[in-house]
Amino acid sequence: MDFERCYRAVDSRDQRFDGWFYTGVTSTGIYCRPSCPAITPKRKNVRFFPSAAAAQGAGLRACRRCRPDAAPGSPQWDIRADVVGRAMRLISDGVIDRDGVPGLASRLGYTERHLHRMLSAEMGAGPLALARAQRAQTARILIETTDLGMAEIAFAAGFGSVRQFNDTLREVYASAPSDLRTARGRQQATVGAGTIALRLAYRPPLHARALLDFLAVRALPGVEEVRDGTYHRGLRLPHGTGEVALTPTDGHVAATLRLTDLRDLAPAVARCRRLLDLDADPAAIDATLAADPALAPAVAAEPGIRVPRAVDGFEMAVRAIVGQQISVTAAQKTLSRLLAAHDRVDHEVIATDTGVSGQQLHDQRGYGGWGRPAGAGGLRGFLSAEELLGLPDSGFGMPAGRRETLRGLARAVVDGALDLAPGVDREEAVRRLLALSGIGPWTANYLAMRAFGDPDILLSTDLAVRRGAAALGLPHTQQTLDGYADHWRPWRSYATIRLWRAA
Repeated sequence: MDFERCYRAVDSRDQRFDGWFYTGVTSTGIYCRPSCPAITPKRKNVRFFPSAAAAQGAGLRACRRCRPDAAPGSPQWDIRADVVGRAMRLISDGVIDRDGVPGLASRLGYTERHLHRMLSAEMGAGPLALARAQRAQTARILIETTDLGMAEIAFAAGFGSVRQFNDTLREVYASAPSDLRTARGRQQATVGAGTIALRLAYRPPLHARALLDFLAVRALPGVEEVRDGTYHRGLRLPHGTGEVALTPTDGHVAATLRLTDLRDLAPAVARCRRLLDLDADPAAIDATLAADPALAPAVAAEPGIRVPRAVDGFEMAVRAIVGQQISVTAAQKTLSRLLAAHDRVDHEVIATDTGVSGQQLHDQRGYGGWGRPAGAGGLRGFLSAEELLGLPDSGFGMPAGRRETLRGLARAVVDGALDLAPGVDREEAVRRLLALSGIGPWTANYLAMRAFGDPDILLSTDLAVRRGAAALGLPHTQQTLDGYADHWRPWRSYATIRLWRAA
């Protein structure tokens, strides 16, 4: 938070710094993102804040012109592995709204008081204030994109009362909730209950085709698909289910969400941002990798490569285990059989309980493939750990050893011995994964990269990574590549993606 560096970024309206910090203007009582197009304020009237919540705590309201609350998240909170970084990821996933500050502190293994001290020191605001800022943004999105009543929006956004909702929005936006709806002007409310359209900001550049290509090759029928430049997938969320359509465009990703419970809006947005790695700092990443002459041409040709991450840690763990030592296509077929087996079991259970045959149920409900409503999109979230444990041996379609590894993973998740959430202690999670029978370093590190968001993972034992290294004229044995890649730190996960593409 060096004043001169921050002020230069504001003076140049550099959007690369959006989300890194916020600019408070004491003479107007507003706070902005660094790229705000307004006239640069005088130095004596400027204060800088590490979070929107800190600016709000200082009595400032959000700028209506640059929408600072909708800026990309800070890259450091997305990638840092310490307690503050983990706390920020859990807050964005809605843990405080569901479990309160005691639940957040318990997940992190600290007392509430100590957690408050740490967050206040680094973020300028405690956990409740940070969650409150997120609720205000969620409420504004719902006000501007739906025709829901204000009371419904208040509780969907996580507020405890309508009065708290009204007071917070007046304080943050200097407007009554009804005024925010009036001010949306020509923007039409999205048609359809539980459907919300919004923009997900990112720092350019974003190589959208690389993201969509990666996801398309691994797409599971009934769960996800890439069609006409848009990624569609089903979501399993804390309060229900949902579907999302993500379309990368210049400057933002257009997102259309269909939720069974609007309380899941903030977690759904956080998971979509994490999936597409939208809070990354591509300028810093590409600058480090381009310093290597072997990678420089690839970086120049394809700037803004991201690491495709995950919306569900358990799903990514199952994918990683199934994908061990087999091709992507073979893994996709095995996972599809696993999902089909769950569909059969689900129909048999319902038929037993209701006296209706599985085929009759299929016909009556109009289901078209893995229990999804035909003609309505109908994409669903991946299996839960409990559902996987309910499958018979015949439903796995894989060697017995791998089947038991999946069951061991699911049991560890159900029993609470293994946490695969975004705010997990990465080192501890990797240790616990390696302690499970059938899980080796490649699987644990693959999860660290894609599920836990570790930016510095090099999968040097991966055959495709070594082929990519050879194609670029780099050392391509495990030992030589490990040594050579030290100067790619702390962005070796991004180098891994580039080596995969080179292969």
